[in-house]
Amino acid sequence: MASVANYMHSRFPRLAWVSQQDKMIMRPSRVKDLYTYYFNKLSMIPDEKQYLVIEQETDSAVGVIDEAFVAEYGQPGTKFIVRGTPWMMQSIRGDKIFVKPISDPTGAIPSWVGEEIPVPHKVASEVGEIRRKVGGLYEAGKTIREIAQTLSEEYPVDPKTFERAISETYEQYEQGLPVPNDRLLTVEEWDDFIIVNSHLGTLVNRTLARLIGHLLSDESGVSVGIQQDPYRIVFQAVGGVEANDVVKMVRRLSEIEVDEVAITASKRTGLFKRRLVHVARRFGAISKWTDFSSITLRQLAKSFEGTVIMDEAVREALERDMDIPHTKKVLQSISRHEIQLKVVKTAAGEATPISRIGLERISRKTDLIPTEKLGQILVGSAKARILNEVKTIVCTNCWKYVEMKRVKDIPDTIECPECGSKALAALAVPDEDMKKILLKNGVHLSEREKNVLSRAEETAKLVNKYGRIAVYTLAGRRVTPEAAADILRKHKKPTIGFFQAVMEAEREALKERFW
Repeated sequence: MASVANYMHSRFPRLAWVSQQDKMIMRPSRVKDLYTYYFNKLSMIPDEKQYLVIEQETDSAVGVIDEAFVAEYGQPGTKFIVRGTPWMMQSIRGDKIFVKPISDPTGAIPSWVGEEIPVPHKVASEVGEIRRKVGGLYEAGKTIREIAQTLSEEYPVDPKTFERAISETYEQYEQGLPVPNDRLLTVEEWDDFIIVNSHLGTLVNRTLARLIGHLLSDESGVSVGIQQDPYRIVFQAVGGVEANDVVKMVRRLSEIEVDEVAITASKRTGLFKRRLVHVARRFGAISKWTDFSSITLRQLAKSFEGTVIMDEAVREALERDMDIPHTKKVLQSISRHEIQLKVVKTAAGEATPISRIGLERISRKTDLIPTEKLGQILVGSAKARILNEVKTIVCTNCWKYVEMKRVKDIPDTIECPECGSKALAALAVPDEDMKKILLKNGVHLSEREKNVLSRAEETAKLVNKYGRIAVYTLAGRRVTPEAAADILRKHKKPTIGFFQAVMEAEREALKERFW
């Protein structure tokens, strides 16, 4: 309180008259400035100026970025990412930034707009608990459908949705790999990345990411890129940093006082500088319309060092953007071995199924993962999803064989166990519904039922001609028999190119659905 009062006394124009000797605070002689300040700061919603990003050649809007980003990086020639695409700044005119597209994203900076709504530690931990339950049911010999059914009885989610939600978890258990949960953090290396799968929530993961990244960078002398979400932390360091280094750093953090390290690490981030701008505006130190194209945030932060403005920005950053108390509890649990740490290595050096989906999601909001490596992740993710889809297999020759099978469980040579025919349909209709349709023997069929039988015959022709790979194609989301036929004419084996073609067909189907 005293420091705020002193600031009000020492600033110009003065907002209060403070006498330290008499321990008095009085209204200043010029009250106009005080009233102006009061009415301008009535709202607690931060004043935030945004810049419109415009492609110079076409004069079309690309997106918006916050003023804090412009203050930090707003120089012609700067590479940055907006909406997943790399751009280069050409010029800044008023509240508009003119850019040109570039093909090489190397060194591009991820832009940020606003704040993410954090996922609480409790919620993320419960997701980890569900993954642990999946492991227990898997070890008991349950199939993925049986596990989904069991979990849907405990949570208000239908079995089909649950089956999709736990598919990567089930796949990782099938591969015999440790699965992260509420009591286990896994650390793995993939290319230049180290992925820590941690069900700790947004703020705890952000705090850990900053602490570990800061210490690793200082000790190794290597720049460490970090990104996190509620369920994982991803580090990128070219050389010199390994998974075991991260494990050692986490264990070391449980033995030191992390508060000062957290403050130092926080001050390096763009999010903190954004906080500093908001606080400085609230204190009236900078106006709402300050032009950040002519001043950098480094200069601004330096000018506020040692002031009540800096102290308040640090306090807000620690309270709103980080979670020191919960992080300390997690570190204590690790030191007591209540939460385990385990390094995971895959046979082929690929990302584990759970890390794969995390890398894919994080890549949507940052340039942390280069384009060609992101392509590998996307293809791997699509392949795993397709192979874990469940299709109803129906013989269109004898119509006596109906069975739901996971795509990955379909044998190389696919034929009807009743009559030996290879004219087998692959449908998204539940087996019980299909059996009811067949019991009608073609009599009194609804339009929907007629369409199901027609679809069965169309897909059976593809399976009869191309075999199992046709089922792979039809397992793509909303991929029609016509689109599947186009893919199968060009791809005879399930190569990377094949799965890329299926992904493209899925995108086209999605476009047609909404446009």
